[in-house]
Amino acid sequence: MSQAKSGDTVKIHYTGTLTDGTEFDSSKDREPLEFELGSGQVIAGFDKAVTGMEVGDSKSVTIPPEDGYGPRNDEMVHEVPKTALPDDLDPEEGMGLQARGQDGQVFRLTVISVGDESVTVDANHPLAGQDLNFDIELVAIA
Repeated sequence: MSQAKSGDTVKIHYTGTLTDGTEFDSSKDREPLEFELGSGQVIAGFDKAVTGMEVGDSKSVTIPPEDGYGPRNDEMVHEVPKTALPDDLDPEEGMGLQARGQDGQVFRLTVISVGDESVTVDANHPLAGQDLNFDIELVAIA
C-alpha cells in the first residue's frame, strides 16, 4: 500500500475534540473530508498527522496550538462603540459578526460581552490557544 504524501489528495473521516472531551467538529454522518496534503487547506498539524498514513489506517493525535489555530492573542480583543454597528443589529454574547479591514480583508468576530454603549469582540479563532484532539481514519488517496 502507498503512504499519503504531500501533493496527494486524500479523503478522511475525523472527529475533533477539546481536552475536556467537547466535540467541536466531525465528519461522521457526512462525506469524508477531501483535501490536498501540504496545500494549506487544513491546519498544519492535520497535514502532519495524515502524512505517512495508508488507506484504512486510523490514529488519534493531539495538535498543539502552534500547529492548529495559533496561540490566543489578547490584542485581538476590541471594544467597539455600538454606534459603529448597523442600526438593525441587536448584539448578543456569542454572536458571530464580520468586519472588513481597510485592505478589504474580512475578519470573523465573536461578541464576548455587551455593554450599554459598547460591545467587546474577539477576533481570535474560536479554537486558538487550545490543544485539539483528532481521531482520524484515512479513507482514500487519489
